[in-house]
Amino acid sequence: MKTEREITEPVDLCLPNGRLNPAAVGWTRKALHTANLQGWGRNKRFEYWCITTPDLTVAVNISHSDYRVTLATFFLDMKTLATFSQAEIHWLPRGRVTPMPQKSGDGSLVGQGDAMKIEMLEIDNGTLLRAATPRLDLEIEAVREPGHEAMGVVVPWDDKRFQYTLKDNCIPARGWVKADGKRYELSADTAFATLDHGRGRWPYSIVWNWGAGSGRTADGEVIGLQFGAKWTDGTPSTENCLRIDGRIQKISQELEWIYDRNDWMAPWRISGERVDLTFTPVHDRYSCFDRLVVISKEHQVFGWYDGTIVSEDGRRITVEKIFGWAEEVKRRW
Repeated sequence: MKTEREITEPVDLCLPNGRLNPAAVGWTRKALHTANLQGWGRNKRFEYWCITTPDLTVAVNISHSDYRVTLATFFLDMKTLATFSQAEIHWLPRGRVTPMPQKSGDGSLVGQGDAMKIEMLEIDNGTLLRAATPRLDLEIEAVREPGHEAMGVVVPWDDKRFQYTLKDNCIPARGWVKADGKRYELSADTAFATLDHGRGRWPYSIVWNWGAGSGRTADGEVIGLQFGAKWTDGTPSTENCLRIDGRIQKISQELEWIYDRNDWMAPWRISGERVDLTFTPVHDRYSCFDRLVVISKEHQVFGWYDGTIVSEDGRRITVEKIFGWAEEVKRRW
């Protein structure tokens, strides 16, 4: 187990000289970090939203790495498993993306490509997502209920390389999606949105795991699963928590991930003192980008979590058919 400090007051991510602020290292239940990043060349800022429903999974992403902007969308029909991805990468971009907010929820974001536009607009207690692309259009409201908590974590590799991430799931979502001309309606009773908000100064090469899921137990509780691995190894931070009806329960332990790199569709296992879960994939979203010094290889596998997880009060929660994903990503840039 690790001893992680809960931060309860607003804090700057960086010192005036641009290095990591020691007071920023810890975790939060809401967006308290201001990512006052400085310099150019190693900064990475991103907003990733994924919405899961019984009928479809859809994701939109805006990423800004100083000299490169990526706009991307993903769609998966859960009944037929028909899927497609769309992305635009713009080098040395000017005017492609509005300034990315230093603090989650503090401002709207718009990305404009040659053939696609993504909007992440702040509204009362949530975000309005819009996308217009050659194959995908959507308008979705992700609105948090009162008392909803989001887990923020600072991962310090050293005082020059560090990452702040805010992970938020189980957000009710409503709206519509049109994929290749077919329209899908989303109900807040069955659709959940997940946000990955990130700001930091990254090392040249890194590998990480991320797993997440949202759904209801047989007793009607809304639970969210959030797990991370590899990139937090050797740091005082973890990226693990359980969410029950909107409230975060931090898991301050590095969990064991077991999966087969020769068969990404084989069951995965995530385990620890309080966690014993099997993840069964139904679709592997593989992407690879290799150009000059920049390499990105990603297997994001969508499927179902089953097993048990223990709450802070010792209650054993049965996890059955909680939909989400698990991934391994390798980046060099």
